[in-house]
Amino acid sequence: MRFANPIFLILLGLIPVFIWDYFRRQKAREASIVFSDTSMAKGIRPGFRVRYRHVPMILRMIAIFIFILAIARPQSGQEEEEIITEGIDIMLTLDTSSSMRAEDFKPQNRLGAAKEVMEEFIKSRHHDRIGLVVFARHSFTQCPLTLDYGALLDLLDKIDIGIIEDGTAIGTAIANSVNRLRDTTAKSKIIILLTDGINNAGKIDPSTAAKTAKALGIKIYTIAAGRPGSALYPVGDPIFGKRYVQMDTEIDEALLKDIADETGGLYFRAKDENGLREIYETIGNLEKTEIETKEYANYTEVAGYFLLPGLIILLLEILLSNSIFRKIP
Repeated sequence: MRFANPIFLILLGLIPVFIWDYFRRQKAREASIVFSDTSMAKGIRPGFRVRYRHVPMILRMIAIFIFILAIARPQSGQEEEEIITEGIDIMLTLDTSSSMRAEDFKPQNRLGAAKEVMEEFIKSRHHDRIGLVVFARHSFTQCPLTLDYGALLDLLDKIDIGIIEDGTAIGTAIANSVNRLRDTTAKSKIIILLTDGINNAGKIDPSTAAKTAKALGIKIYTIAAGRPGSALYPVGDPIFGKRYVQMDTEIDEALLKDIADETGGLYFRAKDENGLREIYETIGNLEKTEIETKEYANYTEVAGYFLLPGLIILLLEILLSNSIFRKIP
């Protein structure tokens, strides 16, 4: 609801003036007679006409109020919003090799921290299709490109180390991700590849896979996860149970930089969970979806719905003023 001529609503300020003038004139017309004893009149109740003598005035003020609203031209409308987006297709490519058990991303291991940060990243997107590829010695699609973030998050939660034979097939993972993106019509296509190792499996060379991505207009952001040096790695001991050993962090940073540079992406090194979170936030800020909003409004005049009740109330006021509440000078 809106008013096409809201300036006329200023006239509503006249109503208190009319009410004040009415009671001023009523008081001026009151007559008084002096009696020596008024005790006999104390039990007399005012009649109907006296008790409800202000009804015509109230009806008149209501009618004036309604007429002013009608003059302001109330309009009823329905607003519609059309959102035009140029979304981004994103493949999240995650290493699930055994080295992701390393616990240098306290209080979790590397995989746990990566899943938590990726969940936050997914929740921060709104109009982008996102898919999920996991890899170790082999690679498979955990979730194809989708806007159903609930299903995607559920599948992300199910990822664990050991679901794929151990190894690190970076080239195969890139090729799998590229295959999921090659036929899409999105304005921008990106792969966010997270790994903590060296390519040591798969039949596809990572550099060749990167060149294929570049040819298809796909940008790759690479993330190396792990503190420099060594990290505590849990192992199962049949006698002493779970224990920790120091494991060297081996990451082929040169390869990851080359992949990013080849495709126009960026390379990052995450040394802890906060650093990893900042990396995904940076990528999210670099890859923003363009959203264009168009608003439409269709309004219908409803002043007529005010005029009829106003006229009825005004006629009722005139009728009562000239019959039941008629004043005789």
